[in-house]
Amino acid sequence: MNFIEELRWRGMLQEIVPGTEELLMKEKISGYIGFDPTGDSLHVGHLTQIMTLIHFQNAGHKPIALVGGATGMIGDPSFKSAERNLLDEATLQHNVESLKKQLSKFLSFGEGETDAKMVNNYDWLKDFSFLEFIRDIGKMITVNYMMSKDSVKKRLEGENGLSFTEFTYQLIQGYDFYYLWKNHNCKIQMGGSDQWGNIVTGVDFIRRQEQASAHALTTKLIKKADGQKFGKTESGAVWLDANKTSPYAFYQFWLNASDEDAKNWIKIFTLKTKQEIESIIQEHDEAPHLRTVQKALAKDITIRTHSQEDYELAIKASEFLFGKGDLAFLQQLSENQVVQIFEGLPQFTVSRDTLKAGIAIQDLLAVETEVFSSKSEARKMIQGGGVSINREKVNDTELILNEDHLTADKYIVAQRGRKNYYLIQVK
Repeated sequence: MNFIEELRWRGMLQEIVPGTEELLMKEKISGYIGFDPTGDSLHVGHLTQIMTLIHFQNAGHKPIALVGGATGMIGDPSFKSAERNLLDEATLQHNVESLKKQLSKFLSFGEGETDAKMVNNYDWLKDFSFLEFIRDIGKMITVNYMMSKDSVKKRLEGENGLSFTEFTYQLIQGYDFYYLWKNHNCKIQMGGSDQWGNIVTGVDFIRRQEQASAHALTTKLIKKADGQKFGKTESGAVWLDANKTSPYAFYQFWLNASDEDAKNWIKIFTLKTKQEIESIIQEHDEAPHLRTVQKALAKDITIRTHSQEDYELAIKASEFLFGKGDLAFLQQLSENQVVQIFEGLPQFTVSRDTLKAGIAIQDLLAVETEVFSSKSEARKMIQGGGVSINREKVNDTELILNEDHLTADKYIVAQRGRKNYYLIQVK
């Protein structure tokens, strides 16, 4: 497989150092991408780089995932408006271990020729003294060169300026590339387009230090067709960690993509072939309302990020909230997962003692909770056939609810009209 051509037809390739494609076609090499461990989970914004490493491995090369335990202590200033808070070593180590676990879902790690390798730049930077750093690394790149980078210029023009700590970031990243080049036969560094300045610093570092060539490429910044930032929702970032973003919410993020976005993203975030994607898009265009592209995209990336089981639960949750599915799937979920599925919908809590004693439906919906503003409003809606409890229409305005009406022994799902759902938790 031609790695560069693969990135090109998928619409991922942005910039590339001349000679890189020829090198990759000529020999098997190692290449790396760095991941910043400022949090204990990656998010969908990292998926482009993860997919780049997957394609690199599938093309017969050896991917190296560098987790920046050292650079994470500084924070990359590239196109950031302000300096980030520095993390302590214990927090960083926890984050590093978490990212290793996540990346292992996507890449095949091991000791084989094309198996992925995980490295932490803290391992080779932790013993540097300040004098060694400014003598051995600082002399390799001029201040003029560092000041010429767009990422540095933008920060210097801003209100907050740029600290010396952040200014040294590109030196450290440049040294990382040099270290991997020298010790791991790493001949190419890859990353997002915002990393180009840092990446070519490493290329220049190797050229000046060893009079040798190194290579680099960047991928395009992913944006939504409407100009909004990719990977952000009203509730925040879309994480790969199921405890931060439930598999259901993760699935919905992809399912809710516009047609234009989905047609681009299915090329970037799945491993489907060009022919498969063209066939899916053709089927979609024949009946756009069926959202064939979105469903194929959401299924593929949800299973790969989470599991087949998580995908199936997401489907069941979608069928319940937007179709005619039943509540049985709630039995399989943790309390946290149920809350996440109903995220954005009204949620209330009532005591178990209240249910044990029995409570009139009007009192539950208008007194204990705020499904209705008054008991009279609740009664009229019930009489009109507009109220359901756990998917079953209520006809009796005097119905008494008790523990027998609980689903999964914890929940009552009230429905007002066709689309208004309310989760009532019993504790």
